[in-house]
Amino acid sequence: MSQISKDQVKHVAHLARLAITEEEAEMFTEQLDKIISFAEQLNELDTDGIEPTTHVLNMTNVLREDKSTAGLPVEEVLKNAPDHEDGQVRVPSIID
Repeated sequence: MSQISKDQVKHVAHLARLAITEEEAEMFTEQLDKIISFAEQLNELDTDGIEPTTHVLNMTNVLREDKSTAGLPVEEVLKNAPDHEDGQVRVPSIID
């Protein structure tokens, strides 16, 4: 029994803006049906007592500790700005 119909494949192709031929629709229907059947084998596994995981490896945060540090002085930052006013960098207006 097929898990997916040729009409469903055509519908998904249409939503993805893909032009497929009848032969391609037949081929994709068969391929997707095999993929779905293979994935459904996972439902047969007994997962009682298995702790849910988000990653297969036990990983801890590998990033450095988040510490606030002093930034550059305003004068230092503004000396490289092409245009500035009142301690802020001026940029062209993008809204009329």
